Amino acid sequence: MTERTPCLLQRLKRYSVVPLLFCGVILAACGRNDAKTYQGYVEAEYVHVASPVAGALSELRVKRGQQVAAGAPLFALEQDYERAALDVATHTLRQAADKLANLQKGQRPTELTAIRARLGQADTSLKLAQTEFERRKKLYQERTISGEEMDRARADYELKVQQVREASANLSTAGLGARSDEVSAAQAEVEAAKGRVEQAAWTLSQKTQAAPSAALVFDTLYSQGEWVPAGKTVAVLLPPGNVKVRFFVPEEAVGALTLGQEAEVSFDGGKTPIALRLSYISQQAEYTPPVLFSSDSRAKLVFLVEAVPARPQDAVALHPGQPVDVRVNVRVQPAAKK
Repeated sequence: MTERTPCLLQRLKRYSVVPLLFCGVILAACGRNDAKTYQGYVEAEYVHVASPVAGALSELRVKRGQQVAAGAPLFALEQDYERAALDVATHTLRQAADKLANLQKGQRPTELTAIRARLGQADTSLKLAQTEFERRKKLYQERTISGEEMDRARADYELKVQQVREASANLSTAGLGARSDEVSAAQAEVEAAKGRVEQAAWTLSQKTQAAPSAALVFDTLYSQGEWVPAGKTVAVLLPPGNVKVRFFVPEEAVGALTLGQEAEVSFDGGKTPIALRLSYISQQAEYTPPVLFSSDSRAKLVFLVEAVPARPQDAVALHPGQPVDVRVNVRVQPAAKK
């Protein structure tokens, strides 16, 4: 081999590195993340607090723009009728319970004493009748009295025997209390009375409403003294977790987004961007909303994306209806060759 051969090989190696470097640049471009900015707006899901019972608004304990803690009282409706209904239900329950207790026990001691006295009287009369019957029996055997007198003495004795049995049965019954079916009916009446008490107590409790969670009082719709129909909203709350940012991304970028992905939002007057996390990616395409007013993407399909603040305390800086810019990393894919 000649001396020029090594120089030629070195020259070929040097030039072969150029295509490799070019391919590496292309591959790096295919896999890089580009931060894209999309226009959007702030939206909120409000909590409408109402009472299921109608009444006049007696107390409005909050004002618009006020921050309230969970469980803080919001408003109260007049409660006179509901308090009276609860009192009636409570007295009815007490009456039913007393009736049941009376049926479950026997008669009073004085009544039992009177029944025992009547039993003693019947037993004494029985002994007297038995003695008279035995005497009449001997006289009849001696042919001293007629058969009619003998029959009269026997009937009187048997009558006294039945009277003793009756008094004894009455004494036993007096110690037992009411029959089982009467007791069951009284127990059912007590349970029904309990249900009416619970219903009245629930109705009374619904006249006062509290905040289900910490929130901002976005609005109040009634003034003190006004009549509030059942189910009508009195206070509108905005919890921090119900604030979200909505924006639209083109169809070529939606496939690169994932739930929980980090993003950031900026707006006019904001000093620093607020961190977001994607919470919803629509699966349905739609045309670009006219609110974007973009002539370039007017005819393109876009997908709705929602994001929530990564830190709930940052939601205070976002206001419903506020226009914002959302910056999110989108992995750029090379265009397919036709």
